[in-house]
Amino acid sequence: MASGSYAKKSMSQQPIEVDTYVPRRRTRLLPETTIEEEEEEPEALQLSTVIARTMQKTNELSLTVRSKMVVDEYEPHPLKRHLPWLKPLIICGVISVVFIVILISAAALQRPGGTTLSYGQGGNVYTVDSSSWRVNQPLAPKVTLPPSTGPYSVLIAPTITADTINKVLATYNSPAAGKGQALYDLGVKYQIDPTFALAFFLHESKFGTQGEARSSLSLGNLRCIDGAVCRDGYAWFPTWEAGFEAWYQLIRNLYVAGWGRTTVDQIIPKYAPAADHNDEQAYINSVKHAIDVWRNGGIVV
Repeated sequence: MASGSYAKKSMSQQPIEVDTYVPRRRTRLLPETTIEEEEEEPEALQLSTVIARTMQKTNELSLTVRSKMVVDEYEPHPLKRHLPWLKPLIICGVISVVFIVILISAAALQRPGGTTLSYGQGGNVYTVDSSSWRVNQPLAPKVTLPPSTGPYSVLIAPTITADTINKVLATYNSPAAGKGQALYDLGVKYQIDPTFALAFFLHESKFGTQGEARSSLSLGNLRCIDGAVCRDGYAWFPTWEAGFEAWYQLIRNLYVAGWGRTTVDQIIPKYAPAADHNDEQAYINSVKHAIDVWRNGGIVV
């Protein structure tokens, strides 16, 4: 057969390119979503596990506490072993207190007179009944008085004036300054030279500028007495005049009329005795020196 145009032709070995492009379709994009059921299941499982463990621990703790409470309820009290001797001791103590209270009450009810107290600088060892001399007038002597001899007997007429007393108090910046006339008049009333009152006032509190007298308004630092407020073991007066008069009453109605002591040398050993840690002679010398200075016209001691 003739080959002509039908004859086999050789085929080319070049690769064939295929167009693989696929155009995008216009589709609506949806937001990504998570499946809650898949996430909730682990959380719920975890929470239930925690709750179960917590309840288990609570039950264990409750059992422990209950067991301890049961044990403590039956444990003996620490003081139980001391009861055999503790009860009698308490009973004896109560009986003793009641007995002491009864004794004190009986003694207070049977005590005659008024307040019985000690006097003097720092509190003396001498005890007196203040109701016997706390009267507003000089009492008649109960004992025979010695003759008023010497310059240091308190039973003499005033040897200084009220003006001199005021000058002395003002010079020492006394809170009782200006009360000189009252101190003078009370001395005349109780028949005591006011110079002695002024000298005691100086020695006891430097005219009310030192110690308890700054508040008590007491010329002689008297201990608690009838008719005065008692504080810190001392008599407190509402005014300086009241404090002056209490001192005059003590000296005139007790020391002079009651005990027959009329001079500085006789009064001070009982007013401020050595047994109460006082220097009796120094006190006597101090009072006498002050009296001498003022009687001679001086002011500063």
